[in-house]
Amino acid sequence: MNHPITIRSGEIELSGVLQYPVVPEGAKCGNKYPLVIVCHGFIGNRMGTDRLFVEAAERLTRSGYLVLRFDYGGCGESGGDYGGGGLDALIEQTRTVIDYASSLDLVDSERLILLGHSLGGAVAVLTAARDSRVKSLVLWAPVAHPFMDIRNIIGTKAIEEIENVGKTDYMHYQFTKRFADSLAQYQPLTELRGFGGDVLIVHGTADTVVPVDYCFLYQKMFWLRKEGNCDKEVILQGDHTFSSKTSRDELFDISLRWIDAVGKRRSDWSLWTI
Repeated sequence: MNHPITIRSGEIELSGVLQYPVVPEGAKCGNKYPLVIVCHGFIGNRMGTDRLFVEAAERLTRSGYLVLRFDYGGCGESGGDYGGGGLDALIEQTRTVIDYASSLDLVDSERLILLGHSLGGAVAVLTAARDSRVKSLVLWAPVAHPFMDIRNIIGTKAIEEIENVGKTDYMHYQFTKRFADSLAQYQPLTELRGFGGDVLIVHGTADTVVPVDYCFLYQKMFWLRKEGNCDKEVILQGDHTFSSKTSRDELFDISLRWIDAVGKRRSDWSLWTI
């Protein structure tokens, strides 16, 4: 069952949908469920390219998970101006969504997972490093160097125009100097040490938007932390949005198995007493 929601974040309203887990007929409904919050990428939306997040949510809810998908400000059906803010605004909006989710009685606060794709992956990392309510991270083709990676997408001329004129247009979005400056300000690869939970990184070898090498770099940096595990999976011929049926099925299978395993491990540990 899908429940449309609106979440107030500062002066704007974020549009989203809360999807409830599928409970077999005749089975008792649990009191609390693990929750996956989806963080979409650069100028994306809660549906994802070719319904990536819709299909992912369907798989997750069939396996007993709550899923919350939302549009960042200025994207999809949310209000606000995406290009006028920066990564700080995206982090704050993500934390506001976590505030909303944490207030729900049916959410298991010990199993709150951020799933981020592309730039949303970087935002998920930066959010988790600042918010202890995030217990696990699933990163799909995550951006590692926000300024360089977004510059490669919108083009060097656009960045030069921002520096000279103060703004530029890209795909009908207007990006300001604040946005560009914030991309250079935040460094997910160094800030990730603030997060002590488990992480899964999945990347495709045919990704022409975000280099597949990033998954190896991310894993190395995550393993340098004092606590928390990091697993990675590379999907052969997978592109940036895992658009083929084969790569998308593999993406979902890998992610769901990992999320289930982390949940089981947490449950097993909870049976131990000191």
